Amino acid sequence: MDWMREKCVMIIDEKLPLGLIANTAAILGITLGKTVPEVVGTDVVDQNGNPHLGIIAFPVPVLKGSSDVIKEIKKRLQDPFFQDIIVVDFSDLAQECKTYDEYKEKMAAMPEQALQYLGIAICGSKKEINTLTGNMPLLR
Repeated sequence: MDWMREKCVMIIDEKLPLGLIANTAAILGITLGKTVPEVVGTDVVDQNGNPHLGIIAFPVPVLKGSSDVIKEIKKRLQDPFFQDIIVVDFSDLAQECKTYDEYKEKMAAMPEQALQYLGIAICGSKKEINTLTGNMPLLR
């Protein structure tokens, strides 16, 4: 990926408690790192020779939105114009499940429109990402 022309953002429901915001960001980040492993930089060494594992090589703004805003963006991402954008979502269903098997089973029986999104991470063309999120404020 050409990070001069690409961008990743997370949008998280601003009404969530702080712990769920942190959990949502962590889950989105882990999945994004698995999906696009080239975004993780090389390991580094400090002046004392201590190693530090590589971290993401560019900023990922965390934006605030409501569950409805996130759902609307998820819906807009179905347009062929956005077909090259990587999308990671985290829903209330996923958060409530105790095991991954439970999640898979319940998701298979859940219509998409019934999901409430806690957060979404999107990665792709800066132009396309900015079209979707350019006017959204940072989550602070």
